[in-house]
Amino acid sequence: MEKTIIRKIAKTIKKYDTIIIARHISPDPDAICSQIALRDSIRLTYPSKSVYAVGVNVAKFKQYGTLDKIDVAKEKNALLITLDVPNFYRVDGVEGFHPKEIIKIDHHPFEETFDKTEWIDESASSTCQLIANLILESNLKLNDSIASNLFLGIVSDSDRFLLSYTTIDTFKTVSTLLERSNINFIKLYEKLYERPINEIKFHGYLSNNLTVTENGLAYVKISADVIKEYNVDASTASNMINDFNYIKGIYVWTFITYDEKNELYKVNIRSRGPIINEIATKYHGGGHKYASGVRTPKEEEIDLLIKDLDEACKNYPKE
Repeated sequence: MEKTIIRKIAKTIKKYDTIIIARHISPDPDAICSQIALRDSIRLTYPSKSVYAVGVNVAKFKQYGTLDKIDVAKEKNALLITLDVPNFYRVDGVEGFHPKEIIKIDHHPFEETFDKTEWIDESASSTCQLIANLILESNLKLNDSIASNLFLGIVSDSDRFLLSYTTIDTFKTVSTLLERSNINFIKLYEKLYERPINEIKFHGYLSNNLTVTENGLAYVKISADVIKEYNVDASTASNMINDFNYIKGIYVWTFITYDEKNELYKVNIRSRGPIINEIATKYHGGGHKYASGVRTPKEEEIDLLIKDLDEACKNYPKE
């Protein structure tokens, strides 16, 4: 199955002269790294093609590469490749774009069909794992920069291979990447985990302000004033949420950050057992069974979400 879809995707990529690569809004390292790695691989393989990675640039991810600023609405007869996003309304940077064809590559649970070519593998640790396999099993070219981004995306989304959807296939992919490149993976960890001192202090704030319910839910609400006090941005908490795994007695934990600029709440949720993506979907979010998120402008929805997550924790030991 995987080899068949890889051949189909590679054949489709070869057919188009203009290719747009997009990912979800509010990207994480897996989304950004898979997007830039695929763009750079196609450019390396087909220098005459026009290949663009689009979406909002995120300053803290500039070390992975720079996105392209183009007016996608002017692109005709182009291929769109969407990465790491299960629903089209969350695709960033494609407003006004009418692609001739869409390829969807994702490791989230299926939510909606984009077009006739879709590669969805929930068992994969990350979208970077899928893109790595696409490159390694096709005529697409690999260099050290591309391999580095793919490695970083896999490590980030698997939380250093600690999460349950890390499989033997994940390690096989990483092993092949290392064999076919000259990357220094020890040095690459600095890109993911080096933090300024204000973020370390912010991490302490999160620890000191967790509310823990008797059912095993932990949560913290982060106001705009706190964001300003620690000089971080509204997405900083999301990069720290996996640090709070393995706390005895906590089944689910969530960080709720108010993004003053966009006037909405950004909610990151993780679980060690209860299924949370169904709850997230109820509040117009989504994600994996044990790693999900919600974005909402309504404070009252936050309280209802917390209540539902607490109920899931309450019921989990009985299941």
